[in-house]
Amino acid sequence: MSTSQTRPGARLKRGLRAFGTLLIVLSAITPASSVFIIGPGVVRQAGTGAFWSYVLAAVVGVFMAFVYAELSSAYPLTGGEYTIIGRTLGRLPGFLALVLVLVTQLLILAVIALGVGTYLGVLFPGLPGPLAGAVTVALAAAVAVFDIRFNAVVTGVFLALEMLALLALSAIGVLNVERPFTDLLVNPVAPDGSPATLGLIALATAVAIFSYNGYGSAVYFGEETHGARRNIARVILWALAITVAAELIPITAVLLSATSLDGGNVVQQVVAEHGGGTLNTLISLGVALAIGNAVIAIMLLTARLIFSSARDATWPARVNTLFGRIHPRFGTPWTATIAAGAVSAALCFVPERYLLVVTGTSLVVIYAALCVAVIGGRRNGSTAHGVYRMPLYPLAPVAALAALAYVIYTSAIDPVIGRPSLIVTAAILVAGTVVYLTVVRRRGTWTLHDPGEEKD
Repeated sequence: MSTSQTRPGARLKRGLRAFGTLLIVLSAITPASSVFIIGPGVVRQAGTGAFWSYVLAAVVGVFMAFVYAELSSAYPLTGGEYTIIGRTLGRLPGFLALVLVLVTQLLILAVIALGVGTYLGVLFPGLPGPLAGAVTVALAAAVAVFDIRFNAVVTGVFLALEMLALLALSAIGVLNVERPFTDLLVNPVAPDGSPATLGLIALATAVAIFSYNGYGSAVYFGEETHGARRNIARVILWALAITVAAELIPITAVLLSATSLDGGNVVQQVVAEHGGGTLNTLISLGVALAIGNAVIAIMLLTARLIFSSARDATWPARVNTLFGRIHPRFGTPWTATIAAGAVSAALCFVPERYLLVVTGTSLVVIYAALCVAVIGGRRNGSTAHGVYRMPLYPLAPVAALAALAYVIYTSAIDPVIGRPSLIVTAAILVAGTVVYLTVVRRRGTWTLHDPGEEKD
């Protein structure tokens, strides 16, 4: 391995155009998984009011997409959020963001992979979920080692199948309407048939926000995308727009065609009732493929996060050298990819409830930090060189912060997942602060390296 492949300033291979990056990002968002897994939970909370929950979540998504786009146009770096927060708000906030995002990403890989067993169970009854998840993670890591353009093609093919599943679901709903669309607009009802209150819709909105999440992951591929300072911001905005359409349309179709909202998975019920057994099997297989595709995409960005942390000398010297290696042929962070795969595969055997508790509210903290970062960047000039500026500033970050405060409130009153998740997130931040003050700052080696910009 040559020195140029392991030094702190090592560069990834710039092999993506904006469209390829968009395919990977949409795969990481995985709209089909969101509709089939998260969507039923939103409906169980708000009934047909879930339509408004998804609409309101889309508005919050627009605000956060503006924030991500402006920040990523200034710092399109493979470390993602921590590299941005560290450069705009300071080293300690940046390090805390690194710790929180790294823990969350590794756990999210396991959480998503565990869903494969659920949907493959239609074809293979009794399939062990943890084993299916671990195998999915291992296969995703193997694919993610290859050239980034190859991964864009692979994820693009799976994404097309995912979109076909959503198209089929939308068609089922439109062809089997049980209630008029105007009922969703002006007369939403709860699952028990009572009017869906604003409070119910707002509570469900907090969940729907997570359903759209992932558009900001485009920044992780900034060092591999041509014209990144222009194109990453565009990818983020396009990813959100496509995601909203790909999720809101089928969810609306389900709400229009569901004969009962008071039950289990209303999406699966609609498919089974109106689509038949064969179509149900095909769509379940499509969802399983969508989950696997999401694992590949999230593996790609998690590996780049680990690689960036090694390049910034976060770990002991030997670990930095190991995780900072770039494959001589594929130009990818191959050792970081293998490490991410090994850890996440092992986590598949941890009870899912514990994984959800750890990951539940960390995203809210990162979103809030980015909102503060975009305001701080404007004030201290650290983002002045960015080529994208959001419209109507500071409406987006201020409104997003207000929405995130409400999400934290809803989490605090949830004793099962939300409140424990807030406590765990706070504990991670406290532990990260102690490590930074007692180890990282004293060692004096942690540096936010600039790998150099592409000449557009």
